[in-house]
Amino acid sequence: MADLQTVLELNDLRKTFGALKATDGVSLDVRAGEIHALIGPNGAGKSTLIHQVAGSLAPDAGHVRFLGEEINALTVAQRVRRGLGRTFQVSSIAPEFSALRNVMLSVQSTQGSSFRFFKPVMRDRSLIESAMEKLELVGLAKRADIVAAELSHGERRQLEMAMALALKPKLLLLDEPMAGMGPEGSKRLTGFLDTLRHEVPILLVEHDMEAVFSLADRISVLVYGRVIASGTVSEIRANRDVREAYLGEED
Repeated sequence: MADLQTVLELNDLRKTFGALKATDGVSLDVRAGEIHALIGPNGAGKSTLIHQVAGSLAPDAGHVRFLGEEINALTVAQRVRRGLGRTFQVSSIAPEFSALRNVMLSVQSTQGSSFRFFKPVMRDRSLIESAMEKLELVGLAKRADIVAAELSHGERRQLEMAMALALKPKLLLLDEPMAGMGPEGSKRLTGFLDTLRHEVPILLVEHDMEAVFSLADRISVLVYGRVIASGTVSEIRANRDVREAYLGEED
């Protein structure tokens, strides 16, 4: 990888809930141009870790650094403005709006124009063109005028990705983007993410191991809040602890 600039760095991150160590000294980084996958069994602490990176949950200890700046004290909105984008396990689209209008809302938020009147906004060519560009990128341009509630599950995931990209992120946090997708949808999204890494680095939480092994430049394996292994796909496949703890294999 030509550009090894560190975009996101987590250092000794810790979070407890009573006696439960949900995040137990996690350290990892995401570099420019790569997809770093975070995998682990249910209850491993993956979502808790993503919440701490996104800012919706404060760590008890440790540091989150984004583009060289410690962001522990920043709110979710402040992190988004600095370029930290996120999609969610549960879709966050506005179901009553068209796909185009949903993406336009994201574009508006980057321009400080979110509270303009609806009709003038819908005639704003620059907003429409920017939103359509993102819909085209995720393969949803032909469905731009469809109300989001009428989109299929896979299309809603594509829409959410377009909304995240409209925020001009410098890093994307993707939480289970393949969830609920059929084989064809997963294959299409995998192909899209494979090209997207060149635009924006990705921290990917995903249970679809075929997608993970196809996409990831590096993988970190989380078990009971701890990273038990981190490395390339071949290194993770060959790791005995990972096979026993997560991949369900034994020697």
